[in-house]
Amino acid sequence: MALWRMHVELEDQPGRLGGLATAVGEAGCNILSLHVVGEPADDGAVTDELLVEVPERIEPAVLMNAVEAAGIPCTLLVRADATELSDPATTALALARMVVADPGSAPSAVAGMLRARLVDPAVPSSEHVHTLRGGTQQIHVGRPWPFTATELSRAAALLELATQLTMRAPVRPMADRTLQLRDGSEVRLRAADAGDGPLVAALHARCSPAARRARYLSPTPRLQPDELAALLGPSASPGALHAVLAVTTDGGSAVGIANLDPDPDIPGSARAALLVEDTWQGRGLGTALLRRVADVAAEHGLAEIVGCARPDDVGITRLLRRAGLRPAAEIHGTEVRLRAPLPAPVG
Repeated sequence: MALWRMHVELEDQPGRLGGLATAVGEAGCNILSLHVVGEPADDGAVTDELLVEVPERIEPAVLMNAVEAAGIPCTLLVRADATELSDPATTALALARMVVADPGSAPSAVAGMLRARLVDPAVPSSEHVHTLRGGTQQIHVGRPWPFTATELSRAAALLELATQLTMRAPVRPMADRTLQLRDGSEVRLRAADAGDGPLVAALHARCSPAARRARYLSPTPRLQPDELAALLGPSASPGALHAVLAVTTDGGSAVGIANLDPDPDIPGSARAALLVEDTWQGRGLGTALLRRVADVAAEHGLAEIVGCARPDDVGITRLLRRAGLRPAAEIHGTEVRLRAPLPAPVG
C-alpha cells in the first residue's frame, strides 16, 4: 500500500462527502483521514485534504479519474508519508507546546505544521515558497504543492505566539527544562557539569564516525581526559563558557551536548559546537541545543557565534538558520568558518 495526499474542492451540498467516499472506494482505495485546509469559496466549496491508501497495483491516476468522474475537482495528488497520519489538531498543540518551551524553535515548528521545509529565497527552487513574518522574525518555507490561506493563517498564529513570548520576557537559560521534540518525544536540557563525564563519554561512544566528524572535524574515536573535561563546561574546564546537556527524561542517558567557548581569534565571539546521538537526529534537538547556547552568548553580551565545518558538511549551516540566525561563510584552509551575528538581548 502507498499513501497519497489528495486535495479536492467539495461543494457544501448534502451527499457530496458521501459521493467522495463512494468514488474513492470504487477505485479500490481507502480514505485514512480528511480535514479542511482551505476557506470556503464564493460558491461554498472548501478544499479538503485526504490521506488515501492506494494499493500498489492501482495507478494513482485511477483514483483521480474516479473522483473527478463523480463531479468533484481534484487539485492535488502527491505522495505522502506515514508520519502524516497524526491528528492535525494534536500535532498543532504539540508544536505550540514546543514553541512555549523554546520560542527559538518557532521556525522549525512552523515548517513542521505546514509539512514544509525552511528555505533560502535567494536559492532558485521549483517549490512553492512563502514568506511568513512575526514581529521582527521572518522565515521562508517551501514545499512541492501550494499553501492554502487556512494553513498559512495557522502557521502565522504559531509564529506570533513565539513573538509574544519573546517580547514578554527575555529568554534566559534555565538549569533544567523539559523540551518536547517534533515527534513528541521529550528530553531534559540542563547545564553540564564535571559529574557528567560518564554520560558524555557514553554519548560519544554511541555516535557514528560521521556524527563525530561533524562535531570535531575528524572521527575522534576516543576522547582523552582533557578533551572530555573541555566538553563539560566551566565547572570542569576553566576556559569554557557554557555547556548544555540533553538527557533522557529519566536522566539515565545523554543524547546530545552543545558547547560554547570563547573564540581567541575573534573578539566578542564564541565558538558553538554540538553533538547529537544519531538516533535522536532529525527531531529538532540540534536546533534547540544551538538556540540555547546562542541565548547564552547573547546574555554574555557577545556579538556573534562561530561554527566550524568541513567544506562538504552543510549541517551546521542548516542548524544555524533553523535557530533563526543568518550565518556567513569564510574559508580558512581546509575548514569553513560560519559567523552568525546575534540579536541584542531583550530587557
